[in-house]
Amino acid sequence: MKNSKNIKKVKIFLTVITFILIFVVILLTYLVFQKYVLKKTFEEDMLRFASKNQSMIFTIDSITLFSSADAGYKTNTANNFTIQNLYQYTDIALFIKHISEEDTLENTLKKVRIENVQFSNIPKLGTPRLYFKSIHDFAKSTVTEENQITNSFEFTVSSADEADLSTPTLYNNLANPLTFSYVNSNIKSDYTITDVSSPITYDGSLLQKCNISLEDIACTVSFDIYITNNLDEEFKTTVSIDIPLSSEDMSIFDGNLTKKQTTNYTFYRYN
Repeated sequence: MKNSKNIKKVKIFLTVITFILIFVVILLTYLVFQKYVLKKTFEEDMLRFASKNQSMIFTIDSITLFSSADAGYKTNTANNFTIQNLYQYTDIALFIKHISEEDTLENTLKKVRIENVQFSNIPKLGTPRLYFKSIHDFAKSTVTEENQITNSFEFTVSSADEADLSTPTLYNNLANPLTFSYVNSNIKSDYTITDVSSPITYDGSLLQKCNISLEDIACTVSFDIYITNNLDEEFKTTVSIDIPLSSEDMSIFDGNLTKKQTTNYTFYRYN
């Protein structure tokens, strides 16, 4: 009789333990599933957020560069030639694009500004600066001091059919590029060229005439471009350009150098 009661107690105990184990397994399964669902939801939310903020609405897919040189005031005699302010310049055209085939509030411009101009690998000779340059003066040695970009520089955005592109103006549908000029001034000044056996040309060949090495004027310029679209969304990218002074088959010493770069700068949305 006693053994029968003990067996019954053992069965009850085992049944209770079994139910407890089943409950624990179900609870753990539920908690693991909930954690997975939360993790998956969080990941999907983050992907949607990243996709929205990193979407390729605005890009810079190409940059055109034109490098040459010139000098300021010049005097000459029968035996020598004196120059003032020998400077090297590189004109820069940045082509901003949007990926949509149609113009929308999302992919048209409302505001554009340049900030944080930096020079790295600073040239050993001269003083580097960055200027806005009219597209009409592109590939010309014209430098307008009032167009120097220091802290922040804002473009006027226009939706008119015709705009004054001699001023810092951009069509809101990205029809014209951003144009700048990198200028390294006073590389040499009051310098006399004694070899006048060949004609003096006011271009990159002046650098060689004045015994300037390309290594001494090498430079990298970078700056941030900020865009606000017509939905008041704000985008930014940082552009970095190695000033081109030579290519595989020629250099600025040949007079001038034109280079077109394929790029993949993408503007990310930060607000």
